[in-house]
Amino acid sequence: MSNGFSTLDWFVFGAYFLVLAISSYLFSQFKVTSSRDYFVSSNTMPMLAVAISIVATSQSAATFLGVPEFSYLHDFTFIGFYISALAAVIFISIVFVPKFYKYKVVTVYELLQTRYGESAKKQAGMMFLLGRIMASGARLYIGALAVSMILFLDIGFFHMLIAIIILLLGALAYTYFGGIKSIIFSDIIQAATYVGAGLLVFWYLYISLNNVNILEVLQEHNKLHVIDTTLNGKFSILALLSGWLLLNIAAFGLDQDMTQRVLSCKNKNEASRSLILSILFTIPIVLLFLGIGALLFVHYQTSQVSQNFQGESITIFMYYILNEMPSGLRGLVTVGAIAAALSSTNSVLGAMASVAVEDLYRPWRMHKKSDTKEEHFLKASRNAVLIFACILGLMAVLSYFWQRESELSLVSFALGVMTFAYTGLLGVFFSAVFTKRGSAKTVPFALIGGFVTVLSLQPYIFGIHIGFAWQMILGTAVSFLIMQAANSKIETTKQFSPD
Repeated sequence: MSNGFSTLDWFVFGAYFLVLAISSYLFSQFKVTSSRDYFVSSNTMPMLAVAISIVATSQSAATFLGVPEFSYLHDFTFIGFYISALAAVIFISIVFVPKFYKYKVVTVYELLQTRYGESAKKQAGMMFLLGRIMASGARLYIGALAVSMILFLDIGFFHMLIAIIILLLGALAYTYFGGIKSIIFSDIIQAATYVGAGLLVFWYLYISLNNVNILEVLQEHNKLHVIDTTLNGKFSILALLSGWLLLNIAAFGLDQDMTQRVLSCKNKNEASRSLILSILFTIPIVLLFLGIGALLFVHYQTSQVSQNFQGESITIFMYYILNEMPSGLRGLVTVGAIAAALSSTNSVLGAMASVAVEDLYRPWRMHKKSDTKEEHFLKASRNAVLIFACILGLMAVLSYFWQRESELSLVSFALGVMTFAYTGLLGVFFSAVFTKRGSAKTVPFALIGGFVTVLSLQPYIFGIHIGFAWQMILGTAVSFLIMQAANSKIETTKQFSPD
């Protein structure tokens, strides 16, 4: 194993954090006068910047390290997920985005208020917060694992705690002062960093295999498949057009973490274009990291690789980083992993704060004191960012201890929680947009119904083994049917009529 960071690696690491420090200071100078300005930049963000920010938000340290693992073990069919995402964002652009802009919402859950009343908005917001705290806390833990392994060559608690704090402080540096405007521009830096790191790793691997017929080896081992033509494959055409499509509609259209930047565009047309562009940008980036995995397969095809590090299962990319990555490039890949983790962490802090303040705190405060000034809500917004940073840090620490004490992986569960929550949100939103049925009373039952349905279909609950696509379909169907069990009251629908 490598002996850790060289002087050159530390230079690259230091240079990256110098860029973070300077850019975070510059971005903190953005003038923010209201919570709407803080959370959606009062609809002033340029389309291209938003598109790149969505790309950065959709990638995390888990993606940075996990995508090469898929092509190393399988082939290129994972790209089908993003073809499904392209179909999903086109649907979102036609169905949801026009309504978001029509009602000038700050969070996507405000749309439910126009249909089912304020309680529906609050309930959907709380479902989002519950799922996001667990999912993003687990994602932060995975990012910290990577940083601790590479920086300190171990995953002891103290070093893990330092890694968690590094990631949280980096995210807060961008989020706390400048809000969404700072987050979006910082995401451009993070995206450029991890894509640049990926390109250099791909180039280094490629030239190191100069005496090998790479395509011939990959062809011989059936590694070049792009389309899964089987009926029951994980990324089969049927799965991509059903469960994965539903997942992408929820992730890009109903998850405040992703849609917050869409809501910051100047108008609905630019918002729609930013979504579609983001997927068109993402597809070649994912192909790049799938290519890294394929090259790692060629590199290790005759080697015995133990993908284990101090009891923690690691990806083949992490194994390569820890054991074979040369000086300088190792530092760059480290900052690439940090950049991927930062871009997902700073966005979720802003998203959770926006839901907590706009959907939960503001209505309560205005009911108690209707003359509350906007300065109060801006201060509350920044305080919420700090509070959620602490909560995510605690969730990451909990993940660390749970992984070592429990047979059930909390990380796997926590990362899946958001998808459990998606089914309930899909059922409620589909009912609101496409039907005249449903009521405020059925919303909580529908949200819980979708969650419980997917949870009950997990093998560790009742031993049921069913594909993820079917889990999404059944969970969404249960939630939607619960909503259909009641007629909407006339007074809640007069502002909002399904098209």
